[in-house]
Amino acid sequence: MATASSSADLEAFRLLRAGRPAEALPFAERAVANAAVCVPTHALLATILLGLGRAPDAESVIVRALELGTGVADAYDGLAYASMALGRHERASSLYRRATTLAPGTSRFWYNLACCERGLGRLAEAEAACDTAIAVDPANYPSYLLRSELRLQTPEFNHVAELEARLARPDADGRARMFLGYALGKELDDLQRFDAAFHWFARAAEARRARLSYEVALDEKKLGRIAASYARPAAAPRRGATDSAKFIFIVGLPRSGTTLLERILTGLPGAASNGETDNFARALLAATPAGNDDIFARAATADPDAVAADYARRADPANFRGRIIEKLPLNYLYLGAIRQALPQATIIAVRRSPLDSCFAMYRTLFGEGYPFSYDFSDLARYYAAFDRLMSHWRALLGDGLHEVVYEDVVRAPEREGSAVARHCGLTWSRAAIEIQNNRAVSLTASAAQVRRPIYGTSSGRWRHYHRHLRPLIGALRDAGVVVPDDA
Repeated sequence: MATASSSADLEAFRLLRAGRPAEALPFAERAVANAAVCVPTHALLATILLGLGRAPDAESVIVRALELGTGVADAYDGLAYASMALGRHERASSLYRRATTLAPGTSRFWYNLACCERGLGRLAEAEAACDTAIAVDPANYPSYLLRSELRLQTPEFNHVAELEARLARPDADGRARMFLGYALGKELDDLQRFDAAFHWFARAAEARRARLSYEVALDEKKLGRIAASYARPAAAPRRGATDSAKFIFIVGLPRSGTTLLERILTGLPGAASNGETDNFARALLAATPAGNDDIFARAATADPDAVAADYARRADPANFRGRIIEKLPLNYLYLGAIRQALPQATIIAVRRSPLDSCFAMYRTLFGEGYPFSYDFSDLARYYAAFDRLMSHWRALLGDGLHEVVYEDVVRAPEREGSAVARHCGLTWSRAAIEIQNNRAVSLTASAAQVRRPIYGTSSGRWRHYHRHLRPLIGALRDAGVVVPDDA
């Protein structure tokens, strides 16, 4: 028979899953009210509070939970996840380690620890945790991919044979082909075995695409509706109650160089980054009037002061005295809304050559986002729709949109970095381009790459795969995207 606390726990979880965090909150609070030990519901409660933009309250829940008696490993794993969302990464690492100590035979705890250590730049520790995760459970396929991404593989030190053997097993299902295929493709690319690498990138992308229900036409329509909803020139900047000048938004397609630019700017005094959060989207949605008509048109009528206040509460709970960076690539969808709500904010769009941009996405396994990236036709159509939307923002925002070219940054990082810093009102220091010395946490797909000095070898990478990319090149041209004449 379920206890009152366990019933409250289940109801809180159900409501949160249904997207009703405010209703879930009292049930989660009731479930932990008399807890004598740390329980998984403490993490659930902290997560609910974070979703409601109440970061200080979430922090208090975690602190109180850690003062209680020792609980199960899942409790600390959950608190670690919430700590990551709060920016308390060292505490998260400690909590993930506590989970592995309590349940060393649970592979996912080792994988979660590896992800945390990668974000902190402790790549050797992350690799060791991946090895343990795999040893505990050879079917923990995400650990193989994470391990492959942690460093450049060499002829003397790689996992190619192991990955090939795993993929040759009769029990290698679609999920295995997805994770292991991307891992093997990455390692073969490191070894400059490009034809073999593409074979596995393609097999892995096919496996991922087969698991998705996605129609690129819906995204094309969505991007078109966004542009239509913000068709008028931006109003003259107003000064509301929120100090919008302290916020910097870095946007662009994934794998386009947004993380590199973020690392340069966070190497300067007075700049900090929230990483890739949905703070602005949540604030916009919360202020969007209810109705059954077009969500995009309704979002465009959201009270800008309400959006700004809610966003600032989520993005700057500690009232940081410097500039705060939001680096969610998908914020390119919201540039019109950002300008309305935060007129003094700095908006930087990073662009990369279309073929390098598309191929970098194609060879990356994302989480839930970017479903267009696993098929050449989808990629070309989405890229063209993105290009049209950016042209619209360029015309609408004028000088309010500052564009940066990835290839220019890697070719002349000091020149380009200092120019962006000036635009953001930050004091330049040449040390900022030594990104390998930047100890800030990075949780993006580039988390391991940004622990190395700036390099330009990714520019023109598509040329190694030229013959394999002919369908993509043709699809981009058919969509009106300009690609090199010799492509």
